[in-house]
Amino acid sequence: MGFIMGGMDEIFVSAVLGNSQRLDGGAMFGNAPKALWSRFCPPDSENRIDLACRALLIETGDRKILLETGIGVFFPPELRSRYGVVEESHVLLASLHALGVSEDDITDVILSHLHFDHAGGLLAPFTEAEPRRLLFSRARYVVSEAALARAEHPHVRDRASFIPELPGLLRDSGRLHIIPRGATQDLLLPGVRFHYSDGHTPGLLLTEVCGPSPDRAVVFAGDLVPGTAWVHLPMTMGYDRYPELLIDEKTALLGDLCERGAYLFYTHDPKVAMSRLRRGDGGRLQAIESESAPVRFRL
Repeated sequence: MGFIMGGMDEIFVSAVLGNSQRLDGGAMFGNAPKALWSRFCPPDSENRIDLACRALLIETGDRKILLETGIGVFFPPELRSRYGVVEESHVLLASLHALGVSEDDITDVILSHLHFDHAGGLLAPFTEAEPRRLLFSRARYVVSEAALARAEHPHVRDRASFIPELPGLLRDSGRLHIIPRGATQDLLLPGVRFHYSDGHTPGLLLTEVCGPSPDRAVVFAGDLVPGTAWVHLPMTMGYDRYPELLIDEKTALLGDLCERGAYLFYTHDPKVAMSRLRRGDGGRLQAIESESAPVRFRL
């Protein structure tokens, strides 16, 4: 993994909470036994664990860039209950407002992929008999070519993870920006570079926010490393398409971040927003210097 200077403008990042979920712990930890994963994430009587849907706000120069939008409240009430969405209102918009940022202030929304728990917050809250519509009407919607292709042509195994109407709405907006395969930068996004992963879903876009030195950087890894429990290299999710590939990708990314002393951002961890990493006994990676809710953290 490389490093680029963030340019002359200062870069600030803030964790922004969206709607939270309660999902089956076994699905979130793949083939790990419950006796192991329940130590990290205690389940309720229905075997569900608490999960955040956390976004990252980047403020630099004249741009306010939002990494992901969480699950939102686009589901009708019966599906909202099925997928464990806790709150009835669009929490992300309220969290942005608390930071003094309006929906119209957002210049870019970067989506790691288009699963509904990461892109559903792009949609307005569910209203009976009203068509779905996009929020953040002044923003570019940034997605990788491979992630968009997967959403438009999903496999039967992961079809339920996507919102069927979303790719069409993005294309029709006139503000969809597709990152070509292998591209690492976008000229309109200063201090930002891209890495890729295919283990969770093809074309997962990992956004690195680069500060003035290699240790002053944050990588938004999406579902490659959804929380601190998944820093342990063998830990994967039942939702991952290619678990062995994911472990290899995670090994490379986390090894690089550990060596640099850079930060890893967690979208689903209910308590920790970002941390640095270190190697403990036997070389096992651990989360350290945790930040629970950084606000305008200067890189």
